[in-house]
Amino acid sequence: MSSNLPTVLVIDDEPRSLETLRRTLEEEFEVLTAENAAEAEGILEREWVQAILCDQRMPGETGVEFLSRVRDRWPEVIRIIISGYTDAGDLVEAINRAGIYQYISKPWHPDKLLLKLRNAVDLFHLQRQNALLSTELKLRPETVAEDLEGKRRLLQQRFDWDQGIVRGPESCMNGVCDLVRRVAPYDVSVLVSGESGTGKELCARALHYNSLRRDGPFVAENCGALPDELLESELFGHKRGAFTGASEERVGLFELADGGTVFLDEIGEISPAFQVKLLRVLQEGEIRPLGSNQRRMVDVRVVAATNRDLEAEVRAGRFREDLYYRIATFTINLPPLRDRPKDIAVLAHSLLDDLQRQLGKRVDGISRETLACLEAYHWPGNVRELQNELKRMLVLAQDAILGAELLSPRILQGADEEGTDDLAIVSQTEGSLKERIESLEARILKETLIRHRWNKTRAAEELGLSRVGLRSKLERYDLEKVDGMEELKSTGRAQ
Repeated sequence: MSSNLPTVLVIDDEPRSLETLRRTLEEEFEVLTAENAAEAEGILEREWVQAILCDQRMPGETGVEFLSRVRDRWPEVIRIIISGYTDAGDLVEAINRAGIYQYISKPWHPDKLLLKLRNAVDLFHLQRQNALLSTELKLRPETVAEDLEGKRRLLQQRFDWDQGIVRGPESCMNGVCDLVRRVAPYDVSVLVSGESGTGKELCARALHYNSLRRDGPFVAENCGALPDELLESELFGHKRGAFTGASEERVGLFELADGGTVFLDEIGEISPAFQVKLLRVLQEGEIRPLGSNQRRMVDVRVVAATNRDLEAEVRAGRFREDLYYRIATFTINLPPLRDRPKDIAVLAHSLLDDLQRQLGKRVDGISRETLACLEAYHWPGNVRELQNELKRMLVLAQDAILGAELLSPRILQGADEEGTDDLAIVSQTEGSLKERIESLEARILKETLIRHRWNKTRAAEELGLSRVGLRSKLERYDLEKVDGMEELKSTGRAQ
């Protein structure tokens, strides 16, 4: 047919119903109609149909009987039954005998009917794509194997302990990377500790992709995000009907990761009751899905992570000591970003490269003034906060260089090594009132000048100062040397 719309065949022995269905569907579909099974079969032999909408009660032959024949001759066509009778026996027969995709009851709602037809057509195209891919896999097994091996090599390189963990030459992360390199090849459990956003999952992936299990799966689960029952289902799987909402069988992450690595993030958040279940799995190397009496052996390496002090949790009785020693054969502590000032410039450029690919927006680099502000900030959210800040700057950027005026106010105002805010400066116990006010005034001056790209006229107008008055304060607080960064920002790229 000449139309580019997907084709749907509608079968109903009542002309009024047929016409109503046609009018409902014709804006989105090429609609073919038939009043009986014989007429419909003739259309299927001539036309390329993606989905069939068939009435169940028809003279001579039911919809299920007709669609059963369609299933044998045209199995790729998506089959839908529509009926004013919701007999349970009809439903079971339709699903089992004719492979029905949907059972729609009369009276139907137009929007819901359209949605189900759209989904049916999407399913038809997905099935055809899957068939084509399966054929290609059979015809080109060597090429597919090469592609998979290439992707494995890229993953290994990305998460390599030496190249994948971004840091400066004199970084305190060098010791961490050396420990990852030494521990990764051995099949022992590892506990990665550190504040939120320090890169614990990145460390876990580095352990996996530099281990003997590198060709196996790596699966991750945030243990603090789910209640016990759902967490048990996620990790160990469940049988159909094991709990309310368990409409189908589910394979757990431990079974999916067989031969590979399971990363359990925020393990310090799990309840004492679930700690017992997890300990049993780690000790015995076997799982039992919820609702099942059968146990399944699994071979996994466990890497756990936490932002809590688990030793303190053990002493307080909130975390089982035997589980702690089971998951912490080795412990790797990741330092917070505030302790890695020499890494910030390297990290910023690496993160910016990734963000430019993600957002499809290019810039030439980061100004030295911006890097100075980033290095002075205390980063309570660690690397994740740095990534979000760079993403914000890239979205807002209109120039080739990411200038400091794009930085969030909290970074411009809080750019000091201790991370003290304005209120803390005023309320500190040391120094006279005059000294405290002057410290706050210097920060306000610096933040305002940066936002205005060191345009003294605009900064003075905002602060209600004359240009001479602003110059006097800059000299008083020794901020003239910062003003020199204006030249660096305007003349070149980040070093």
